[in-house]
Amino acid sequence: MTQPNDSGLRKIKRALISVSDKTGLVDFARSLKKFNVEIISTGGTATTLREARIEVRDVAEVTGFPEMMDGRVKTLHPRIHGALLGLRENQEHMRTMRDHGIEPIDMVVVNLYPFEKTIGRAGVTREEAIEQIDIGGPAMIRSAAKNSQDVAVIVLPERFDSVLKEMISNEGSLSLNTRNALAQEAFGQTSCYDMIVTAYLAGVFPHKSEERTGIAAGGGGGAATADTFAIGAGGILRDSPSKSIEELSLPDYASWTMKKSLNLRYGENPHQSAALYLTGAKSGIGNAELLSGKEMSFNNFVDADAAWQLVCDFEEIACAIIKHTNPAGVGLGNTAEEAYKKALATDPVSAFGGIVAFNQAVDEPAARAVIEIFTEVVIAPDYADEALEVLRTKKNLRVLRATADRAPGLEYKQISGGMLVQTRDSHRLKRDDLRIVTKRQPTEEEIRALLFAWTVCKHTKSNAIVYTRADQTVGIGAGQMSRVDSVKLGATRAQLPIKGLVLASDAFFPFRDGIDEAAKHGISAVIQPGGSVRDEEVIAAANEHGLTMVFTGIRHFKH
Repeated sequence: MTQPNDSGLRKIKRALISVSDKTGLVDFARSLKKFNVEIISTGGTATTLREARIEVRDVAEVTGFPEMMDGRVKTLHPRIHGALLGLRENQEHMRTMRDHGIEPIDMVVVNLYPFEKTIGRAGVTREEAIEQIDIGGPAMIRSAAKNSQDVAVIVLPERFDSVLKEMISNEGSLSLNTRNALAQEAFGQTSCYDMIVTAYLAGVFPHKSEERTGIAAGGGGGAATADTFAIGAGGILRDSPSKSIEELSLPDYASWTMKKSLNLRYGENPHQSAALYLTGAKSGIGNAELLSGKEMSFNNFVDADAAWQLVCDFEEIACAIIKHTNPAGVGLGNTAEEAYKKALATDPVSAFGGIVAFNQAVDEPAARAVIEIFTEVVIAPDYADEALEVLRTKKNLRVLRATADRAPGLEYKQISGGMLVQTRDSHRLKRDDLRIVTKRQPTEEEIRALLFAWTVCKHTKSNAIVYTRADQTVGIGAGQMSRVDSVKLGATRAQLPIKGLVLASDAFFPFRDGIDEAAKHGISAVIQPGGSVRDEEVIAAANEHGLTMVFTGIRHFKH
């Protein structure tokens, strides 16, 4: 809230109060009465105040019309909106108000119907949701906010204390700075509210889907909180679970809301400020539960998300260790402990200070294995009680419980001057998708290894090369400017023998040099998208070295 000053003070003489969230309402109204403020109210708000023995004047008495149509029409009247919009220093406005018996209203306290809370309930019907779309509330908020030079508008109970403190300091008046700050907050509320409604309608009307995404987090009686902001305007990126990835529409205009969930110590670097904002999804790392350890940092969240997305791409028991968003090691096993030890063996040095993710519940043996080296974060869908006891012996180790997010959706990447939007890369390669392009056919073990390598490669920064066996990464080359350099780096970093293993490349080999380099290390098979103008040259290289090569027909760039 802007600090008060002596400029533009307006005494609060009449206040209209109509709220769904009644937090702090009675105390605030009682304090207003100490300044002899006349209170006008409606419906349940008026009832609550009268039960607290606070004198209230009904809106119907002001307008001369009763509430009608089940309360749908009550404040939409010239004697309300004229009282808010009339400029006090405009003689014509004031004369019109006197001619029509319109008394100025100096303060509006309104929060909106709990539309967001309603649509968050399981099984809510379309009719129930529509009934919670507020009409009069946003109209009053906008009228008051438009005339902030004369009228104060409060949309959040959190503002009651600071407003009262300023009124005490100014003998019942509020400054122009404060009224302007309140107006800005008010327009933010109505903007977010409208976009939540838009997101809901975009999902419900065309597709009649019970599931929704892109709706702001948080509950209560209003659209959002002071920590919620909107991006864009004019439309919604429809992200309906009833549609396939290919059918997800990308309209000409897009908007969504985000609610601040957590202030972070700093951003990617200590000189940057940062916070976690939620979009309303119920799963994923943003909604993970911190069971133990220090608060998460910006980089913890980024790396944890990379680790979580990787392990959630496997049906088998999987463990991934991530450093700077790239896998340091990935393993599959019959137990969580076995999967972890295979992941660790890929690169024990890089695993130090890493992020560890499991796609299955963590038991005590796995927990004991994890704490043998320094680890920043552990993520899993659940933990045995004994495992939690073990993990909690490391007081700084962050232990997260998360829910997988496998639904098709949209991803956003901010660039200077704009936003890039794409459908999520949720493609999973199947055995039948493989096209064998070399003379030698792959063995069953090689097919398993190729599918495993391809999945890990999907989550590795481009240019990406991954050497694996069927259940364990062995060497990873990530983020290089040339593909052959990634081939060399992955082999150089391997802690285990590469001979007889398979290699995955996230994009096609533009030249045969990458295959020639990999063959020096004794690999047996290669998986890559194919599609290069030099495919014949690359296939010929594989045949010369006696390798199996399969094409996937799909690329997995990751930047």
